[in-house]
Amino acid sequence: MARSTGTRRHSAAGENGGDAALRLDNQLCFAVYAASHAFNATYKTLLEPLGLTYPQYLVMLVLWQGDGVTVTAIGDRLGLDSGTLTPLLKRLEGAGLATRLRDAADERRVRIGLTPAGRALKAKARGIPKQLLCASGMSLDQVVKLLGQLDRLAVSLRESDASGSPTESA
Repeated sequence: MARSTGTRRHSAAGENGGDAALRLDNQLCFAVYAASHAFNATYKTLLEPLGLTYPQYLVMLVLWQGDGVTVTAIGDRLGLDSGTLTPLLKRLEGAGLATRLRDAADERRVRIGLTPAGRALKAKARGIPKQLLCASGMSLDQVVKLLGQLDRLAVSLRESDASGSPTESA
């Protein structure tokens, strides 16, 4: 799934009566998809010493920000449904990093807490963002700008999907 960085992009109005709009290398979605695969490969290497997969790392990031959150809150934060999240949480529990407890006030809710080992893992994970920044070849300012652009893109796409039509600015 390697993608050439030297690929020549063509404008949608360019050659072959607009066929450039259908070129794979001109697709924003493909660039994001390819970058996602590259992230997964890089994170696999970085997370292996911690014994975490990338999805587990994301859950741990949520838990390190606020211990004792509900499964629903984790799912909302990560955009994952309970069918995807539940096995992930069971694996974290099996690894001794998290606990799943029914909420005393509402037994329909399950709260996820960190074990001492889960809390200790945070210290071992502190260097991962810096390692990823170095692997990206980008400056911190560039990453911050890209984060803002991707956040705006996600909001626009969700709004477009919700309304069933593209936003006015598109």
